[in-house]
Amino acid sequence: MKSVALSAGIGLAMYAMPASAHHSFAMFDANQTTTLEGTVKEFQWTNPHAWIMLTVTKEGEPDRQWAIEMGGPSGLARQGWRPKTLTPGMPVKVTIHPLLDGSNGGQFIDAVQADGTQLGRGPGQAQ
Repeated sequence: MKSVALSAGIGLAMYAMPASAHHSFAMFDANQTTTLEGTVKEFQWTNPHAWIMLTVTKEGEPDRQWAIEMGGPSGLARQGWRPKTLTPGMPVKVTIHPLLDGSNGGQFIDAVQADGTQLGRGPGQAQ
């Protein structure tokens, strides 16, 4: 009986672990989009979510750093992304769902590289 209870407990814990790694996307305004033009500071190919760190420069204003959350590497890889798809210094235009609190961050929707290559699924299809 003790081993059955122990096995059930371990099974329940293993089932619950993946759910604890995910978080809500309620912090993003899914009804709004913002387009940013900037330079890739860093592309973080990490679990559970990849990130684009973007430097946005506007004349007469200080540079602003943006953190853009994406899907996980496995899902991105199925869409053709690779760890070096974006590299530091690369100019890119990124469309995001902005953070509700107005800070410099958002949820990735799509990106367009300087050569016109579109990355992502397009508006309304967040990663």
